[in-house]
Amino acid sequence: VQLVESGGGLVQAGGSLRLSCAASGRTVSTYTVGWFRQAPGKDREFVSAINWSGTRTYYADSVKGRFTISGDNAKNTVYLQMNSLKSEDTAVYYCAVTRKYDSTRLDDFGSWGQGTLVTVSS
Repeated sequence: VQLVESGGGLVQAGGSLRLSCAASGRTVSTYTVGWFRQAPGKDREFVSAINWSGTRTYYADSVKGRFTISGDNAKNTVYLQMNSLKSEDTAVYYCAVTRKYDSTRLDDFGSWGQGTLVTVSS
């Protein structure tokens, strides 16, 4: 499966963005799809994931209540709605997939996209 992220940009603190992860090659409905991010000088970290049945979602504590992950099987796309953005959300955001049901471990994920940059100005 090939993944392409989009939707990043520059936004003021408190604002919103919606990221998209479009998949081709295979349907994402058979994977767990995750969003990760990497800030300058920091390790890549888990942000959110949705299992392939769409019945369960997972969030890092740092984004819980502000970010919402969702999937559209018809469009083979997973979205990350980001509200109440903070400067510490500034990072390159990546999506990836895993065959491991309900996994949120970075090492379990592959087929990484190229990433989309989110910059939150304070």
